[in-house]
Amino acid sequence: MKIESILYDKLDEKKVQCKICNHYCLINENKYGFCLTQKNEGGTLYNCNFGLISSSNVDPIEKKPFYHFMPGSKTYSLGGFECNMRCLNCQNYIISQSYGEKIGATEILPDVAIKNAIHKDCKSIAWTYNEPTVYLEYVLETSILSHKENLKNIYVSNGYMSDEALNLLLPHIDAFTIDLKSMDNNFYKKICQATLNPILNNLKKIYKNNKHLEISNLLIDGFNDSDKLIKDLVGFIATELGEEVPLHFSRFFPYYKMGDISPTNIETLKIAKEIAIGGGLQYVYLGNVESGRNSYCPQCGELLIERNGYNISDKNKIKDNKCVNCKENLHFNY
Repeated sequence: MKIESILYDKLDEKKVQCKICNHYCLINENKYGFCLTQKNEGGTLYNCNFGLISSSNVDPIEKKPFYHFMPGSKTYSLGGFECNMRCLNCQNYIISQSYGEKIGATEILPDVAIKNAIHKDCKSIAWTYNEPTVYLEYVLETSILSHKENLKNIYVSNGYMSDEALNLLLPHIDAFTIDLKSMDNNFYKKICQATLNPILNNLKKIYKNNKHLEISNLLIDGFNDSDKLIKDLVGFIATELGEEVPLHFSRFFPYYKMGDISPTNIETLKIAKEIAIGGGLQYVYLGNVESGRNSYCPQCGELLIERNGYNISDKNKIKDNKCVNCKENLHFNY
């Protein structure tokens, strides 16, 4: 389904400038923008993928990953096609870099998405699998409807949305998990065809608007795993956001155009976690490994939530968002 895009400027000679992400693409007539979802037709910009879905599933919210937002609940996950980055290690490249091939696509319009989520006993809708910013119009329309039905909206993103797009999203998105891939701008340029600073600015804005925020960082040996980069990441979270923001370090596995790179050494993940805790972060987790998933009280060390895969065991050690053992204020959003 094709609808007119909501964030663009019309220019001379039937050119347009898309404003949904930080590429701010200048698009000639009959051409697409970088993400391949926005097309200039006769000087009008259209989103050509409205409601076009590659994947819809019921997932544990922990899979996103969200460890501190509605733990133990189910979320109705929706993913589309294309992306505003070109990550060489993309795990979902078949849908995010489909270049016009919509294999297995189905249409799920906003009202149907809401009905599906309710029918499947989900507490939220997750925008995930591909970058949801390229589906801005669809996300907004569905999210407005979902709030009317007491569903939460969660947004799994690379964080490269424009400031204008983020302003539209903030009133309707309840929780964000942002994949902060590296603190090295060169990494973003070479691996992702993007830049770092807009993502850092968006993270600060999300946090200042009191939205639930979690951050993931996929560590790749020899690319973004140096002690300095990890310290820079931890320092940014601690000083510009808050020490209570959960940080997930995940293990890389060879894939797509980085198939010749070895899986991340598990010791690298453990060292990263030690650096993060030493830098003052209260909640640090490991992903794509079997250990490092449990939540502990940052004050007394009490086991708060035990995780086995994506299943959780609530030990009733959290009451009124305080540790039952030491009464420390915790940061979970139920």
